[in-house]
Amino acid sequence: MDLNINGVSVKTDADPTMPLLWVLRDELNMTGTKFGCGVAACGACTVHIDGQAVRSCVMPLAAVEGKKIRTIESLGTTDKPSVLQAAWITEQVPQCGYCQSGMLMAATALLERKPKPADADIDEAMTNICRCGTYQRVRAAIHRAAGTTTTGAPA
Repeated sequence: MDLNINGVSVKTDADPTMPLLWVLRDELNMTGTKFGCGVAACGACTVHIDGQAVRSCVMPLAAVEGKKIRTIESLGTTDKPSVLQAAWITEQVPQCGYCQSGMLMAATALLERKPKPADADIDEAMTNICRCGTYQRVRAAIHRAAGTTTTGAPA
């Protein structure tokens, strides 16, 4: 099967029914996407499929053939983080950090769809679960990356 991951063509002979999460992690050694719950509830496994944030733990490989897959590895680097990643650091969002790749992917999809989100937009888009409870920091980081205040007005 041919996949397009982060703009690169990748071939895999994985079972088409295997969840994308396990192909990424176990077959392609792309471990930035995390396993959390396995039932699409927590969002730790969030990736983008054709620009939409999706839970990869329940997405069969066959459903993504021919689509553009984007993972956390595409956002930025340690030396050059994305604007959102830099905001995440400034706002001290991560605590344990386990949910962060999924949170960042969900937030990236939100900002690509709605560059200046209001609090209600953030609340609607950010359905990922954070055991550490950093939701207010997540909201502040999204606003910082968007250049807005916590009400969605220009900063």
